[in-house]
Amino acid sequence: MVVPVNGTTGESMSLSVGERKILAEEWCHKAKAKMDQVIVHVGCMSLKDSQELACHAAQIGADGIAVIAPFFLKSTSADALRTFLREVTSVAPTVPFYYYHIPAVTGINVPVRDVLEGIEELIPSFSGVKFSGSDLMDLGQCVSYCQPHWSVLYGVDEQLLAALAMGAHGAVGSTYNYLGCRANDLISAFEKGDLVQARKIQFKVQELLSFATKLGFDLGVNKQLMNELSGLCLGPPRLPLMPCPHGRALSIAQKFHSLFPEC
Repeated sequence: MVVPVNGTTGESMSLSVGERKILAEEWCHKAKAKMDQVIVHVGCMSLKDSQELACHAAQIGADGIAVIAPFFLKSTSADALRTFLREVTSVAPTVPFYYYHIPAVTGINVPVRDVLEGIEELIPSFSGVKFSGSDLMDLGQCVSYCQPHWSVLYGVDEQLLAALAMGAHGAVGSTYNYLGCRANDLISAFEKGDLVQARKIQFKVQELLSFATKLGFDLGVNKQLMNELSGLCLGPPRLPLMPCPHGRALSIAQKFHSLFPEC
């Protein structure tokens, strides 16, 4: 199992550099011998902050680092984005590196396939992509171009089956904090060639997320669902996100149990 730390669900962009270091240290320490890998997200708007976090991740023994594209002053080309990523990883050259693509948040719509062009020449530690976009053609081209030692991990939970059919190697998603077992069941069914069962699970996930979206579904709501469904006391989200109304979380939790009564 791969644990991504300080990513989108972890509200990393709302945390200080110091707070992100504390969380990374705790995860790297407590996940040893329990998880296969701990990948620490070190992306920031500031190159210097990203480098500081990348260097820190290497020092604490992280199994990998991931970097999101800066999204205030944006890269306008694949070359500019690759150059930024190279500078971040230059301070941790031996730590496996993953590019974190999430255009719905960053507004960066540079095709990932273009970013991958010649990337190992610039970043020898490059190990793969967390692809959290809905462009399945770009995903397919990434998988097609993928080297044997790279991984393409998919992050749009409601489209996981389509990504697996395109050749994605695994999945990382926010709803897997409470839907993880169902995602594993979906992957297992797909690998066995049981597309009927895989679709059945995917359609239930889509029904749950469609229901949640109509009520209002954001990171604050998702965090409260983790409280309700996983028993994790996570506290409220940070501003500008607002806490989830209890009734909304309860309604979504009830929908979850109606779709997945075995949970």
